[in-house]
Amino acid sequence: MAKIGVQMFTLREESAKDFVGTLEKVAELGFQGVEFAGYYGMTAAALNHELERLNLTAISAHVPIDQLRDNLEDAIAFQKAIGAKYIVCPFLQEDERDNYEALIPLFKKVAEECKKEGLQFGYHHHAFELEPYKDSDGMTYMLQELSADEMFAEFDIYWLRKAGKSPAEWLQKYAGRTPLVHLKDMAEDGSFAELGAGDTNLQEVLAEEKNSNVEWWIVEQDVCKGPAIDSVAQSIRHLKSIL
Repeated sequence: MAKIGVQMFTLREESAKDFVGTLEKVAELGFQGVEFAGYYGMTAAALNHELERLNLTAISAHVPIDQLRDNLEDAIAFQKAIGAKYIVCPFLQEDERDNYEALIPLFKKVAEECKKEGLQFGYHHHAFELEPYKDSDGMTYMLQELSADEMFAEFDIYWLRKAGKSPAEWLQKYAGRTPLVHLKDMAEDGSFAELGAGDTNLQEVLAEEKNSNVEWWIVEQDVCKGPAIDSVAQSIRHLKSIL
């Protein structure tokens, strides 16, 4: 059965004030793992100590593309030190979004280096990767040009919906290539919402777990109307109630 994690970008404001305290709250809420988006000055050894103390798994980290280009060795070493299995490219700047073809050599190199060290490389999309590119869209192009052994897809059900796609259909299409999935809901006005507070068919998505070999359902909410810790608490309560 897939486990439940949280993307720490959601809790960036809390983490900036008290990173360890925020991890403690995450553990108290029942999350089993965390996906990082920065370490707030902590060394890998210190972070690994806290994760072990809190019985939290380091799932993966979102590593900016500049670091993948210029400092990949350190990024890999940090992930290995905290026991993470995955490294994910989380975003592209605007000047890189019109030429996915140019990214393929870099991503192949990153994938090769990750594989040497026992890690897997993935890409997390937003909506812009789903806009037309060549004969399909940017995300499809990258998944065609890079083998399943080279890059997995970290699908985000909010951004798939935002682009007019069916999250369940995309999970079916790329079954076995989606170990990590970002769960977030969408309100009627298109804004971010806590799980269960929007109109996303979460049950339809969760039903794809076995077929798609999902290992982690990762709760994320880019923008929260109130304290982010309250939002993730609401989301995990709802998620546990429907799993």
